[in-house]
Amino acid sequence: MSTTEFKPVPHRGLITLSIMLATIMQVLDTTIANVALPSMQGSLGAAQDTITWVLTSYIVAAAIATPITGWFADRIGIKRLFLICIAGFTLASMLCGLSGSLMQMVGFRILQGLFGAALVPLSQTVLLNINPKERHGQAMALWGAGIMVGPIIGPTLGGWLTDSFNWRWVFFINLPVGIVAFTGIFIFMREGATRSRKFDFFGFAFLSLGIGALQMMLDRGEQNDWFSSPEVLIEAALTLIGFWVFAIHMATSKLTFLDPHIFKDRNFVTGLVFIFIIGIILLATMALLPPMLQNLYGYPVITTGVILAPRGVGTMVAMILVGRLMGKVDPRLLILLGLSATSWSLYEMTTWAPQMGSTPFMITGVVQGFGLGFVFVPLSTIAFATLPPHWRTDAASLFSLVRNLGSSIGVSIVATLLSQNTQINHQVLAGHVTPFNPALPAEAAMGSLSSLQAIDNVITRDAMFIAYLDDFKFMMYVTLATIPLLLVLRYRPQKGPAQHVALE
Repeated sequence: MSTTEFKPVPHRGLITLSIMLATIMQVLDTTIANVALPSMQGSLGAAQDTITWVLTSYIVAAAIATPITGWFADRIGIKRLFLICIAGFTLASMLCGLSGSLMQMVGFRILQGLFGAALVPLSQTVLLNINPKERHGQAMALWGAGIMVGPIIGPTLGGWLTDSFNWRWVFFINLPVGIVAFTGIFIFMREGATRSRKFDFFGFAFLSLGIGALQMMLDRGEQNDWFSSPEVLIEAALTLIGFWVFAIHMATSKLTFLDPHIFKDRNFVTGLVFIFIIGIILLATMALLPPMLQNLYGYPVITTGVILAPRGVGTMVAMILVGRLMGKVDPRLLILLGLSATSWSLYEMTTWAPQMGSTPFMITGVVQGFGLGFVFVPLSTIAFATLPPHWRTDAASLFSLVRNLGSSIGVSIVATLLSQNTQINHQVLAGHVTPFNPALPAEAAMGSLSSLQAIDNVITRDAMFIAYLDDFKFMMYVTLATIPLLLVLRYRPQKGPAQHVALE
């Protein structure tokens, strides 16, 4: 660990505000466009199975571009890279809003993903660089608030903009935010040191192949019936080839895209495992709740957003508390508290009834947001506690990539389970529909088509509702299974004013 004395950074507050605006802008765009897809489909003349490329193109481009953040930051400097990415992302957002066809939209969304990929890891790196170690916990609390609240408020903001104006404002809203963030960083942030670093084209090519193929497989698998589809089999093979060749290359080559020594840091590797699981829980839950509230409970888009908003309140409260507790309380206890609260909220979600008010949704949302906040901040601090500063940007890029991959895998798993369990539950429930069941109306027992159709609609609805509860139970088990990993952590409090957490 570096022992270099920290030098105070002027305008730290304004720098923090600027980089967090850029971060929130990028994170919002991962979910803000989801609710606007039906409006885009009609305006752009796209089919049901092609309009999803608006989301897929952004996710794949961002995933592929994230790992090269560290190399670009070393070559041209963090400030220059930040400014280029903000300018490019803002311009691409404006072009998305002006798109007149699906091809234009997909092309500009790819640009959005390429420029936006670096914003999150750069913001984490800068916050660590401009704060002394004793303030890293508070810095990561602020950073985590933007990362976690963004996906929560994204659908709400997107729905309001679409209903109040039109879908194009989902992208136009980035213009003022991007301009303010660019101006603040340009004026107040100092340029960091640069260093010559050769680019590992071979490693980057195979890592990009693995990431891109995996994202495509996760996005397309459900609609193509997974491994019964030749397309999914090809994507799975490319994923394995890409990651396998990259791993062998990294372990044996002198010129590597990522320094393999970074994986010898126990803090960082443990943090990657945890953040992968948190990625699964955070976005998978947010992928399930909006359609459940709208399709099964009949809430409109705006009301759905209001019901989900307390989740962000819980996260913000957790961030405030945990930022002050870091360095004073064993971080393993904070993580245990967060995992316990998240598990309890998921358990309560398995007890929901088909007919109930909005209060249970809000209570579980607050508790779950609180729990995830108490896990996210200690992890974000611990993962970087013992890393040398010159690895921070590479490490932050990998940290963001693993979190995003966890989210993609989590969303894909719960969507597949929802579809499969709905079919299974439908078969089980439909097995009780017989002429000898006294609970059925006489018209259905006599084979009335309208009555049978009405019963089938009820069965489908109930089958889907049970499938949602099964998904919540699955995520509860995943969260509980994570708790024993806390035994891997070793806490060593640092003496003196610059107290911070570390792992032995």
